[in-house]
Amino acid sequence: MAEDRNVARALALDTATLSDALDRLGIVGQCYRISGRDPSFEMAGRAYTMRCGPAANPPGTVGDYIDDIPAGSVVVIDNGGREDATIWGDILTEIAHRRGIAATVIDGISRDVALCRTLGYPVFSKGHWMRTGKDRVQVEQMECVVNIGGARVAPGDIMRGDADGVLVLPQAHEDAVLDAAEEISAAEERIRAACRGGMRLDEARRQFKYHSLQTRRGE
Repeated sequence: MAEDRNVARALALDTATLSDALDRLGIVGQCYRISGRDPSFEMAGRAYTMRCGPAANPPGTVGDYIDDIPAGSVVVIDNGGREDATIWGDILTEIAHRRGIAATVIDGISRDVALCRTLGYPVFSKGHWMRTGKDRVQVEQMECVVNIGGARVAPGDIMRGDADGVLVLPQAHEDAVLDAAEEISAAEERIRAACRGGMRLDEARRQFKYHSLQTRRGE
């Protein structure tokens, strides 16, 4: 599989820097309260989305889609922020890891976190709890626009996650966001280098325009 250049660019930047770039462009891409089930988890990839809802009678499925998701994708599940039943567990984790899926992001909760930590398979969610979603939750729609922590995620958008959380780079703006983030990262590195060389922090920040790095400019 050919490398996706913009996914690689996103992976080289941390979410804090990408968040500042999103702010500069006036884009809401930060997924509020979505975090890794382990602080070491890190990922980037393009979103394969689905929306879930309360189970019907008889109930629909919660996981039979997994073999259709391309390697390198990030499974993005909108479960409406539900925290009383899971939507992801050990069977899905094992298969996703074996198939080379990049990560899972859930607006809701997961379970069986011990396995994802053992395998190093990144799961990002609002939390974890053991109560099954079987007969409580079902998949309603695949490859649709979803809401993850207050951020709009469309199929194919770039997802980036690390110890600080998860964000989305909308496809229509990904080049502009990445360009801005790389500029911000370079400026902050110049500030750190100047301070290592003996410059005062306030002077370094003035010289490299730190206080305007995140100022909204529009695209």
